Formats: sequence, C-alpha cells, structure tokens
Amino acid sequence: MLSATVARQTMNRIKPGIASTFIVSILLAPRAGIGAELGTRQQTVRPVAIATNTPAIPPKDVADYAVYGYSAWQWGPGEDEGRLFLTPAESTSAPNAARLLSFFSISDVHITDKESPAQIPIFGWSAPFHAGALFSSAYSPIVLSTTHVLDAAVKTINALHGLTPFDFGVCLGDVANNTQYNELRWFIDVMDGQRITPSSGTNAGADTIGYQMPYQAAGLNRSIPWYQVIGNHDQFWAGAAYPSDKIRRTVVGGEVLNMSPNPIATNASEGSGMYVGVIDGTTPYGNLIDGGPTSYFLTPPTVAADPNRRCLTTAFSSTTNYMGEFFHTASLPAGHGFTPDNIASNSACYTFEPTTNLPLKVIVLDDMAKTNLPNAGASYGASGSIDAARYAWLTNELQKGQDAGQLMILACHIPINPQADLFATNSAPQFTYSAITCQTDAQLIATLHNYPNLMLLMAGHRHGSTVTPQPSPDPAHPENGFWEVETPSLREFPQQFRIWEILRNTDKTISIKTTDVDPAVQPGTPAGNSRDYAIGAARIFGSVAPDDTTPHTFNAELVKTLTPAMQNVIAGYGGAPGHHVAIQANGTGAVIHFVGKLQSADAVLGPWSDVTTTSPYEVSAPAAKFYRAVE
Repeated sequence: MLSATVARQTMNRIKPGIASTFIVSILLAPRAGIGAELGTRQQTVRPVAIATNTPAIPPKDVADYAVYGYSAWQWGPGEDEGRLFLTPAESTSAPNAARLLSFFSISDVHITDKESPAQIPIFGWSAPFHAGALFSSAYSPIVLSTTHVLDAAVKTINALHGLTPFDFGVCLGDVANNTQYNELRWFIDVMDGQRITPSSGTNAGADTIGYQMPYQAAGLNRSIPWYQVIGNHDQFWAGAAYPSDKIRRTVVGGEVLNMSPNPIATNASEGSGMYVGVIDGTTPYGNLIDGGPTSYFLTPPTVAADPNRRCLTTAFSSTTNYMGEFFHTASLPAGHGFTPDNIASNSACYTFEPTTNLPLKVIVLDDMAKTNLPNAGASYGASGSIDAARYAWLTNELQKGQDAGQLMILACHIPINPQADLFATNSAPQFTYSAITCQTDAQLIATLHNYPNLMLLMAGHRHGSTVTPQPSPDPAHPENGFWEVETPSLREFPQQFRIWEILRNTDKTISIKTTDVDPAVQPGTPAGNSRDYAIGAARIFGSVAPDDTTPHTFNAELVKTLTPAMQNVIAGYGGAPGHHVAIQANGTGAVIHFVGKLQSADAVLGPWSDVTTTSPYEVSAPAAKFYRAVE
C-alpha cells in the first residue's frame, strides 16, 4: 500500500492520452482546492421549459421567478462540437501529440456597486415582461451578487488547476460595471483573496442579508499569473458614454442621479425627469428605492456619499487610473500586464510571453473608443474603435511576432467582425462609428490575415460563446486563417468562463481546444441564487425563449494550419496531453477528481475496468485499488 506522499507523486506522472495511474488508500491526505469537473463537456446547466400559459411577470418581482418556474434549471448532458476546421481542405483526424499551453479566460464580470447613486437600475426594474436585453443590462437581480459569482469562478479555476495546471489567465474586460474605483477594487481584491465587503455607503444589510455580508474571498492560486484587458464599462458611464462632470460629481455625492427618462437619448445623463434609484440592501430580493419620475418626489432622494465610488475615468484619461490600480495587488505579475510605460503613454496595449519554453506571445489590444463625443449616439462608447496610433502598434507587434517565429494570440474586449451569434453566420460589425475608428471590421480582418502565425483572436463584450471562423481569403494559403472565440459573461446566463488548451497534432497542425465552464456554486448561497436569477432574468427580459432548454455553451477543438516554417519551429515543443488526477481524503475513504473516464484495477498493469464518467467519484472501501482516467 502506497503512502500518501508516494501516491501524490505517482498521481503527477502524466502519460499521453491517459491520465495518471494511482492507488487510493485511507492514508491519503486532503488536497485543497480540488472539486471541479472539466467544464461543460461533462455536464451542462439547462433551463427547464416553461409552459406557454405561465403568467408573465415583471423583472422586479424577483420572489416570483421561482414560483412560476422562470429560474428553474437542471443538469443535462455535456456539449462537444468536436473538431472544426477553417476550410474543408484542412480537415484532419491526426491525434494530439503534445500540449503546448493551458490557460483560462474570464470576461464581463460587471462588478456592480448596487448602492451607487449613478447606476441606472430604474430602467430595468420598471421594465415590462420581455422588455429586451438592453433593459436587463440596466438591472436584473444578478447585480446583488457579482463579487460572489467571481469568487465562485476563482474557486473553480483553482480546482481545475489541480487537474490541468494553467500557465496563465486573462480577463477580457468589463470588470467594473460603471467605471467606479470601488468596483475595480472589489474585482482585484477577489482575485487577490482579500476580505470583501460587497456594499457601499452605509453597508445596509451587512449583518442580516446574505448578499450584503462581508466574506473572505478564496483568491486565485498564486502560481497562476493573470493579465487584464480594458473594456467599455471600465471606462464609460453605463458602458456607453464618457463620464461628464455631472456624473463624476454625482457618483461620489449623496444625491441620486436625475437624468433623461429615455436612457438611449443623446446626452441622456445630462437630462432630467427620472431619478435612477438604488438597491435597498436590507431587503432579501434587493428592492429598488429612490427611483422614478421626478414628479414623484418633493425633494431629491439621497444616499450616503462614498468617496470610494469615484470615477476611474477623468476629463483627461479613460485608462490611466484604471491601469494604475493593477499595481496595487498581492497577485502576480505586478501590473497584470500593464507597465509604467503604459501609464506614461496612456495606452492600455501591451504584449506578454506566458512561458519561456514556447515561442508564443499574446498581444493585448485596447480596441475601445477614447474620444469624448458628447453629441454622439448613446452607445458609441460600446462600439469598437482603433485609432492610427493603436493600428500602427498592432501591425508592428504582429510583424515582430511573425519575424521572430512566434505563434500569436490577440486578446481584446470587442470582437472584430464576428458572426451574429452561435449559429447565425451573418457578420455583425462592431467598428461602426467612423468618427472614432480609423479601421472598419472588414479592414481589420484583412490586416490580420497578413500574419499566418496568428492563430486565435479572443474577445468578450457580447456576453456569449460565439465561435467565428476567419478562414484565409487565399485558398492556396490556408495558414492565413485564424479563429475568433468569444468568452461569455459571468454576469448573465450562462454565467461561464472559458478554459483553453493549445495542442500540437501529429500532422503538424495546431488544435485550440476551448471549453465553457460553469462556476461551482452551492444552492441558497449568493452565487447559487445568482445562477437562478440569471436564468429567470434571461426569460423574463426575453433573451431566452420559454421552450429553450439549451445550455448556450459551445465547446470545440479548432484546427489551425501552420506555415512549414512554424511547423518546424514547434516540432519539439510541448508536454503530454493527458490530465492530472486529484484525490481528497473523505472520512475513511477518498474522493477522486478526474477528466474523461475513470477505470480501476487490482494491479497497476490491469486488467482495467470502467468505473464511471462522472467526476468526482467517492471511494468508500478501505482496501487498496488502482485507478486511472483515460480520455
């Protein structure tokens, strides 16, 4: 019988195609942070269908979400689209030969200060049934627990790190909902594992209401470096407009914002007629108070002022304060990608090389609007934008990576000419304001096709899992194609993040294996309630049809052709593509966490018998037995 130490050492030996073999005994010691399966390839969250005669309820009736079944869901089978190819000619069945890289991405966390006087919840709170996604972005009960959902995601990432160690992580923007300092600090502090007080002002309800109570965040495993991209909500009021003097005064003051009753009107924040309201943290379902037409109020409604709500964006810069805060962190690297040069130049564009033993670099592009256009449309700040300086920087970095023989990943917040959604393949341009961008979507894609070492464009922003093939325009050179993959939001259903593996195949192609992951949550906790609310809100606002029981996830292995030169460069790189197996003590037995199929045998050389495909698996018998996981 192996000792605990020997068992753990054995567990860390990886074989191609087969996860490590190990023996389970009652001597096994607990391993912290283990407790997740490899995402939605194994099981998925699926909404339960709603009867057609179900009463319509408004978004504000949160207690009725469960009563009428809007928030009901169940576990369903996993999802896997299999291998996908940019062109039919690139079809291959060659097996994976080695893993080159493993990482995670999170996006659109939208940490929300729900007591802030300058959010706009009244427009979603008072919206009718099936009002649309625009109104849900103003309010849904998801806003009660945004830090808790992030903390659950971090715990799940840590657990997955025990099965397949991550080389790095990246957040693709919109960590703050309303460009507020306290929202950004909550995000960084959750990632750092600090104690979180998830409310502002008077911290109402902190002693009695679950989503308001202070708690200790787990913090990302310190062995995983993480990097940051900037998004539109990180810079713009409500994610759409450059903060005016009025907004900057209101956000730290005590008077609730009085704005235009039409939130999509030009210069809506500068109007009047509607108090936007705040969430009452003393109520179990987060009721809205201090909101409505100004005619309802004899005097302006007020809240406790809080200087920590101050705008990150100033009259002079939308990026400097934001970037600077990432140097005040306990996790690595310092600045999380941003450097003193970024601060000095007021540019949120940078590159990094995630590992020293692989010729690969990540190019982080700030593709957001920067110019204050007070008379522009209400959503110009949420549109893609690149000026001449950033375009020159991008092409220079792409060329340097090409010349250096490096594989390249481009990470940005707003996708570039993606398809409309998961299954509608018509394009949905994002760079549409000619006054703020020097390049259109089509022009940018054409530029990117000039660099065959670019294999992946990662983005967020649209809160979905869309995968867009960007095949080469020249059939004779398929290596000029690349994949564009969007990471879903942790705010709205399906509330997921992505994990990634870059694999080298035996025929010298590259596979990008990407998987959506549901954060592991417990029923009745703030994060568990948020999952219910997310599903309910998606149906009540009309984003998900009543009979839609699909998980809204997309997992696939995306094949990319390389140039002959790059095939030779990476030929010797990578480790075995198997996964670790993790174990925990559980009373007199153990719990086994694995990826794929668990098998057992009485001797290390077999014969092997199938046990289960559902992880984790509990072993209660004290007798020694060998286990392995195979894919």
